[in-house]
Amino acid sequence: MYIFITVLIVIAAILLTLLVLVQNSKGGGLAAGFASGNQVMGAPKTADFLEKATWTIIALIVVFSIAAVGFNVGQKAATSEESAIVVDEPAAPAPAAELPAEPAE
Repeated sequence: MYIFITVLIVIAAILLTLLVLVQNSKGGGLAAGFASGNQVMGAPKTADFLEKATWTIIALIVVFSIAAVGFNVGQKAATSEESAIVVDEPAAPAPAAELPAEPAE
């Protein structure tokens, strides 16, 4: 699931990049191509749509990022639980090494 959400984040980032490149900071961009005011998608409506789409994709990236962190933490917790070594009985103590006798003087 983590990989799926990561792919969604990448797709959303690409779409966001394209939306920002289509917009022009001085009011041009895609909206400049629609010069007449009586069209359904006229210049003001196109700019509003692009702005709403930009904010929507930004919100999606934030939500997907938070979800990805949540799934990643869940996967790490499940992996650490599965790989934990459980020891039921303590190991036997090592036998004491015999020390050589000290010579008498």
